[in-house]
Amino acid sequence: MSRASVSPARAAAHRVLLRVFEDGAYADHALRAAAEGLDDRARALATQLAYGAVQRVRTLDHAVESLGRRPVHKLDPPVRAALRLGAYQLGFLDGVPRYAAVNESVELVRRAGLERAVPFANAVLRRVADGIVPLLATLPSSTPQEAGLRLSYPDWIAEVLWRDLGAKGALAYMESQNEAAELVVRVIRGPVEGEETDVPGALRVERIDQGAVGEGRIWPQSRISQVVGLAVGAGEGDRVLDLCAAPGGKTSMLAGDVVAVEVNEARARELEANLRRVGSTARVVCADGRTLPAELDGFDRVLVDAPCSGLGVLGRRADLRWRAEPLPELQGELLAAALERVRPGGTVVYSVCTPNRDEGESVVDAAVAGGLSRVDETLADEWPAFRHPGRPGFLLALPHVHGTSGFFVARLRRP
Repeated sequence: MSRASVSPARAAAHRVLLRVFEDGAYADHALRAAAEGLDDRARALATQLAYGAVQRVRTLDHAVESLGRRPVHKLDPPVRAALRLGAYQLGFLDGVPRYAAVNESVELVRRAGLERAVPFANAVLRRVADGIVPLLATLPSSTPQEAGLRLSYPDWIAEVLWRDLGAKGALAYMESQNEAAELVVRVIRGPVEGEETDVPGALRVERIDQGAVGEGRIWPQSRISQVVGLAVGAGEGDRVLDLCAAPGGKTSMLAGDVVAVEVNEARARELEANLRRVGSTARVVCADGRTLPAELDGFDRVLVDAPCSGLGVLGRRADLRWRAEPLPELQGELLAAALERVRPGGTVVYSVCTPNRDEGESVVDAAVAGGLSRVDETLADEWPAFRHPGRPGFLLALPHVHGTSGFFVARLRRP
């Protein structure tokens, strides 16, 4: 078999797959290192290949095992990554020549020093090339488990979405999170080109101008994420606490005397740098939001944008679905801490970037049952487009309905 050349983009994507699935690296960090020095076109292709294969890995492994008749987990890591990369191109990308997907993936095996595996990789990829499209077309999706395989999600995520959104809604949600999300920025200062949206100050753009980000003129931020910041309603005379502030997008939207809390020291430093770049005067405190210093008390408004499973941003973070876990206990503790630090009559906005009701409605219901707060239903009157269909005092943004990230938002008022 003759040697093939390998494009820099495919070589970079192969390295990303190895780093993510063999070393536990985050996909964006792995890509940043692997794509260093690539021109814009090659970087874009490397991103598409790497993120797509990471996202679709469950379905790809099924195709390789069904058509190649070899358990994926028994393969050498470079072979496994090359087969996944080739299968993704053959099954999910239009316009990629068959010979390029097959030959360059095989050459990646050879370049990894696994000459003995080259004939095997070549044979498997040729079978995949012949069979993956009809295989994918016949995968069923009548149960959460079937949908998880067809659309490449862990079973537990499919089951949660099935429970909370129904079968039709879950399928639409899962399909939408396999597509590229809209690009939206928040305008901080200066003229910015883009399309106005239903959220004031949020512009839909064709690409993120990294120069403008570096100069603090814009902040990449989904429409519903900006709604969360606006829902706090902070004014110049308010004392405001952001309990889980990094990386600072929502924090920088808050007016008044703002204290921004972050538990991780490195992320706290990043938070401070981000806030200064966009002109925020918020004071950063490195602390656990559940055990704050005693003097941080009596706030007018508190924001709890809590850590969560992130099921609403799976389209933006290719590897998150394989790492995600619900965090209701932590979320409940953070919300309880926020309610203790807000003055009587003050408000707490609670948000999570997931539609999982265990992390949304259930956490808020438990807090309200504790007697320290009641739901401020005027929030949904302010943002009727995002009104929760089952709990009209809350907001629920769904990617397949609203075209933005998936978010649950509630505003509580302490009596």
